[in-house]
Amino acid sequence: MTAPLLQLTCVTKSFGAVRALKGVSFDLGAGEVHALLGENGAGKSTLIKVITGAHQPDGGTIDINGERVAHLTPAAAHKLGIACIYQQPALFPDLTVAENIALRLEPATAAHRVDWPVRRTRAAELLHRIGAEISPDAEVRSLSMPEQQLVEIACALGAGARIVIMDEPTASLTQKEQHLLFAVVRDLRASGVGVIYISHRLEEIFALADRVTVLRDGESVGTRLVGSSRRELAQTSSAESQSGPTSAATITESELIKLMVGREVSSIFPPAESEPGDVVLSLDNLGCTAGGVKNITLDVRAGEIVGLAGLVGAGRTELARILFGLTPADSGEIILNGQRITITSPQEAVAHGIAYVPEDRRRHGVILEMPIAHNMTMAIHNRLFPGTWLRFGAERNLAQEFIRNLAVKAYGPEAPGGSLSGGNQQKVSLARWLATKPKLLILDEPTQGVDVGAKSEIHKIIRRLAKDGLAVLMISSDLPEVLGMSDRIAVLRGGTIAAMLPGKSDAHAVMAAALGQTEDSR
Repeated sequence: MTAPLLQLTCVTKSFGAVRALKGVSFDLGAGEVHALLGENGAGKSTLIKVITGAHQPDGGTIDINGERVAHLTPAAAHKLGIACIYQQPALFPDLTVAENIALRLEPATAAHRVDWPVRRTRAAELLHRIGAEISPDAEVRSLSMPEQQLVEIACALGAGARIVIMDEPTASLTQKEQHLLFAVVRDLRASGVGVIYISHRLEEIFALADRVTVLRDGESVGTRLVGSSRRELAQTSSAESQSGPTSAATITESELIKLMVGREVSSIFPPAESEPGDVVLSLDNLGCTAGGVKNITLDVRAGEIVGLAGLVGAGRTELARILFGLTPADSGEIILNGQRITITSPQEAVAHGIAYVPEDRRRHGVILEMPIAHNMTMAIHNRLFPGTWLRFGAERNLAQEFIRNLAVKAYGPEAPGGSLSGGNQQKVSLARWLATKPKLLILDEPTQGVDVGAKSEIHKIIRRLAKDGLAVLMISSDLPEVLGMSDRIAVLRGGTIAAMLPGKSDAHAVMAAALGQTEDSR
């Protein structure tokens, strides 16, 4: 029987009094895509750092290609053919693509002479292999995040990696780029490479994975087959003895969610509990040349969630930026609570009662080094700290109230933002803007990158806010989320509204409007 490419047995890891891994077992075969799932804080990141040599385990064993590895370091992991492609690529922005690839592949010797034509040719061949239309001479800083991820994959291929770890690889990819990545993953599998695939998007797991292992609270709670596997994985002794029982039957989505959260998530999308009230926001032919938005006519009522759907580049985030004064409108009207207003800055937007929770919580939502209490009150400093008095007690009390109301899992208001899971960081970002007591709340990808359990909690919070009379404008690339959470759906295409649909519309109707398909073309 062929030994697995990678086998971890009863691995443990603690950080002080916190046990991050509690005897986790995991194995990966050649030519297999093995998904690793779990809620934020379940231990996935720690396990990956153990596999890549960044963390030394406290106990357990690691076998690579059938050989026991006593002390795995990042350099040793690289030599053993382990490569990790993170959500945020670790490339040098001021160097070219070819230079970045060369740094990973060429020997670091003082007498090494650079053969520039060979370097460019090799980079071009690796990029062509994965279908990436990127120039080897392009500076990395000029590339989009998805393009940088493709460069990372090219580096891994060039290094001859046998074990490739992909950590949330599609979080910032367009639909076209996702399909390209899926093709690359399938090519890697066909060539005998083992892929560990981490994602919160269950549809990706069912499309790509052969098996899935679920972590919960630092423990591996189950390994299951996914879809129609081409191998009799259930019969492999390593899966039986090391990763827990592997069911011969394939797992369903509901069973997978229950494994992840330890309970049934019966209603990921809670129903509306009240009827919409008066119009809070009214847009009349709103446009912004710089943002590529034109002729937006839209109403949002108190207690209503209006979803903004559409493909990447359709103008959804651009519309949010206009309403928050980041790229002010140059045509049309904004009417808030019956009064025509002009918004030229975020300060004016906040003064008018508009709050905006941005898409990238790490760059614009939460300051990771700053305590939770400071993060939650940043937008109301003038109100909380009038004059020269610093009322830290009032700040702490307000933070504790939000921690309780939003069910933020944290050690306390003084804990740094970076100590929280993705879902809890999103709640802190939301609390900052709820503290301003807004009339209109704009949410841009409110559950991106968070696990199923946290996603359900955030959805309930949004519904509760709408029930309390808040008008909500929600942008999401997750079509089930748009369909499940929206009272009405505005589908954008080419910077304008292509269709206005009821919340429980068919997914095909939303996608047809986003793609510009008419009844005749269908």
